[in-house]
Amino acid sequence: MNDKKDVVGNLLSDDQRLTKIGKFVRKTSLDEIPQLINVVKGDMSLIGPRPLLPEYLPLYDEIQRQRHDVKPGITGWAQVNGRNAISWQKKFEYDVWYVKNLNFFLDIKIFFLTVKKVFKSEGINSNGSVTTEVFKGN
Repeated sequence: MNDKKDVVGNLLSDDQRLTKIGKFVRKTSLDEIPQLINVVKGDMSLIGPRPLLPEYLPLYDEIQRQRHDVKPGITGWAQVNGRNAISWQKKFEYDVWYVKNLNFFLDIKIFFLTVKKVFKSEGINSNGSVTTEVFKGN
């Protein structure tokens, strides 16, 4: 993305700032590769709820906070069930379901479903946006 701003100095929408290369990188999920360093360091897992912005922390309710009971992952149950094309509420439901049902075979299933999603380029964009909308709490 570039850092283009409107006449008032506000950043333009993600759609207006995403470059052609950026669109390709997002479509092919190449932007996820640097996170492998975090997996190797042990800060992340391959499979688990996607890490979210720190400013969202105070917005979670008790149930949504359960997503932090496991390490964050590069891909997870919410990603294979809609990625950015589903609501925040649904993402949290999927993340908490994953935490409560965590097992090796589920992780294997998520891994292969992720490969399929990447090749089909499904769910990359949310409705009307090239990225996901900002989480504003419940």
